[in-house]
Amino acid sequence: MKAKYYEIYSGLVRLHVLYHASREPIFGFGMMEELNRHGYQLGPGTMYPLLHGMEKRGWLKSKQERVGGRRRRVYVTTRVGRLALQNGRERVRELFDELFEDEL
Repeated sequence: MKAKYYEIYSGLVRLHVLYHASREPIFGFGMMEELNRHGYQLGPGTMYPLLHGMEKRGWLKSKQERVGGRRRRVYVTTRVGRLALQNGRERVRELFDELFEDEL
């Protein structure tokens, strides 16, 4: 994600995280790879504070898992996170409709 557009995209990144964490447990590096497929280039210095902040807000909850002898923190959405995702979906749909009303 280009630094000059971070403020615009940061909410979209959070919606991506909430969406994926509502479908299955996620982890930081895996989300960095997923977001990279969508054109967002986040490093660990951005991704991990973002996940911790979302957990602090109550949108995600985490636990440690052992994977191949290593510990990994995995995240899933909370009830509050699922409500935030639903609200975000509605807002994105409304924005999409406005942005593309002349083309549809």
